[in-house]
Amino acid sequence: MKSTKNLITVVVIATALISCETSKKESTTAKVEQSSEKSSSETKITLTQAPPSTQFPDARLTKKDVKMSNQDTSYQVDYSFDVENFEVGVQTTGAANRGIANSSKGQHIHFIVNDGPYSAHYMPGASDHLKAGNYAVLAFLSRSYHESVKNKNAFHLENLKVGDVEEKTIDLSAQHMFYSRPKGTYSGADTKKVMLDFYLVNTTLSPTGNKVRATINGEEFMIDKWAPYYIEGLQKGETTVELELVNAKGEFIEGPYNKVKRTITLK
Repeated sequence: MKSTKNLITVVVIATALISCETSKKESTTAKVEQSSEKSSSETKITLTQAPPSTQFPDARLTKKDVKMSNQDTSYQVDYSFDVENFEVGVQTTGAANRGIANSSKGQHIHFIVNDGPYSAHYMPGASDHLKAGNYAVLAFLSRSYHESVKNKNAFHLENLKVGDVEEKTIDLSAQHMFYSRPKGTYSGADTKKVMLDFYLVNTTLSPTGNKVRATINGEEFMIDKWAPYYIEGLQKGETTVELELVNAKGEFIEGPYNKVKRTITLK
């Protein structure tokens, strides 16, 4: 009888131990699942329209002159512009409160050659070194936090022939999209919100019309309003951004600069 009682006691203790171990495993599994869900939530990329900016409805950018001088294997190209109702070299009102990268040098001109990255110019002019060839040159006014001024008089677009070459031009009356931001390397607080911005010529966007397809690290977003957007949830390291101008059916609109892919770095 005593032996039977001891056996029962051993079975009860063993059962309790097995139950305890199972409970520990379930608890550990639950913690891992919660951690995974939290990690997934933290890494989700979002794209949201930026809040309204200081408006410059009467801002105007006009080309005054362009001069070219031969520099051995390339040409020094110097543009001069007239800027009206917009001041370069000053901070845009509210820049410090937007929580995005901002230039300490103030408002400026974005200068883009073909589909290359822009250069920023804080005086009413722009310079570049170009090899002999044909180029499309776009210049537009930019706020100090690199957001373009989107009105019909705030930009200049032209074909430019450099050197003694056969002239080839793009159709300036066609629909064009030029990539602007994001660009380069972001660090510290500037990595939390990264602005996406582009420039449209001879077209607009709408829910029933043309759109811009943005693909960010493989995630696709359809943009149906010409506005700046904030990208959030990016991880440190390299981020790839691809923009395409598409029609209402989602079909690519042919154009030399209507599809662009860039890589930026967050650290």
